[in-house]
Amino acid sequence: MLDLLDFGLNLKALGIGWGTLVMFALLVGLLLTGMPLAMVTLLVALLFAVGWFGPMAVPLITSRVYSFVSSFVFISVPMFVLMAAILDRSGIARDLFDAMKLVGGRLRGGVAVQTIFVAVILAAMSGIIGGEIVLLGLVALPQMLRLGYDRRLAIGVVCAGGALGTMVPPSIVLIIYGLTANVSVGDLFTAAFVPGFMLAGLYIAYILFRSYTDPKVAPPPPEKRISLSEHLPLLRGLVLPMAVVFVVLGSIYGGIASVTEASAIGVAGVIVSTILRREFSFSMLLDASMHTLATVGMIMWIGIGASALVGVYNLMGGIRFISQLITGISDNPTVIILFMMLILFILGMFLDWVGIALLTMPIFVPIIKELGYDPVWFGVLFAMNMQVSFLTPPFGPAAFYLKSVTPPEISLGEIFRSLVPFIALQVIAVGLLVMFPALALH
Repeated sequence: MLDLLDFGLNLKALGIGWGTLVMFALLVGLLLTGMPLAMVTLLVALLFAVGWFGPMAVPLITSRVYSFVSSFVFISVPMFVLMAAILDRSGIARDLFDAMKLVGGRLRGGVAVQTIFVAVILAAMSGIIGGEIVLLGLVALPQMLRLGYDRRLAIGVVCAGGALGTMVPPSIVLIIYGLTANVSVGDLFTAAFVPGFMLAGLYIAYILFRSYTDPKVAPPPPEKRISLSEHLPLLRGLVLPMAVVFVVLGSIYGGIASVTEASAIGVAGVIVSTILRREFSFSMLLDASMHTLATVGMIMWIGIGASALVGVYNLMGGIRFISQLITGISDNPTVIILFMMLILFILGMFLDWVGIALLTMPIFVPIIKELGYDPVWFGVLFAMNMQVSFLTPPFGPAAFYLKSVTPPEISLGEIFRSLVPFIALQVIAVGLLVMFPALALH
């Protein structure tokens, strides 16, 4: 006990400046060993709690963790993950993709355009990114490659479109931000609606520009028009997905249900859809539930570790210290916002978005409020920035998700190179949100 107290005195003697540096070095060093982020943050939190305040500070970690996991809104996270897992295991996405021929059938680059439309609808059904990229990689990518689309364009469309779940409500990124920043998740969903579709619109505009300016990029549209008799079977593929989207988002925006209640309604809607399609089985439900358990368990552990670390750092006076550093950069609020975006962009190259949100938002959100900005707008800006992190090397998860289902001849390096134009479009979208906050404050 005395040794621990002595260690605590020595560590506290470093001061908050050097203490911050040592904490950051420990985090980076342990992450480089391959330890999971959740374990790293918990270990560093425990070391600094004991080393800075003494053993009596350990219960403070548990109280901080409890406040995170006891939030009622957090129940919506496993619900939306379960929706995505059931969608992965059904034929809904494949039929939805076929139905989108009605949208892109007469356009050069039409299959790529319909892929973005499918991505938006899938995002609006579940708000999950990984499963959506895998689905599009299995359904859309082979068709584009078979039809003669430029390989890099096809890869970029699948990854960028699949990552739209970050922005399009009901986004789990926005739910976690709302929990961390103590902001209404419903307000975040409403604010993200226009920016999410704006980003999808930028993707479609880029696809059409490339397709019509360079004939080699995309094949011409088929000469044969879809007959009226072919319309009805295609439209049937739209009915169930659109009904689920309408019920989930309609109940939230209409004030009928909270986000948590709407997520449960969405799960029921997807299960009913699989029953109507005669695809439901208890083995499928069990498999989807096990996948949900693993995914949510990972999110929970990262949340627990990050909450503990931020709680200890806050008690050390670290959040106030970092806030003073950031606000001291410039008297111009826009410069401070852009500096925050740069920090998030760099962290996004190396860390999971859950860890980024839980580690940085307790520091950034008070600064945003102090500068007079709306934390709801900043939440949408954060989600847009996380869009970029899903695509950027070296650890852009979108590329790894797609690589798991691509032919062997498509290398990871080629996937990352294919994402460069779409990363540029995402950065443009971030810039538009910074320049025109009203896009997320309608």
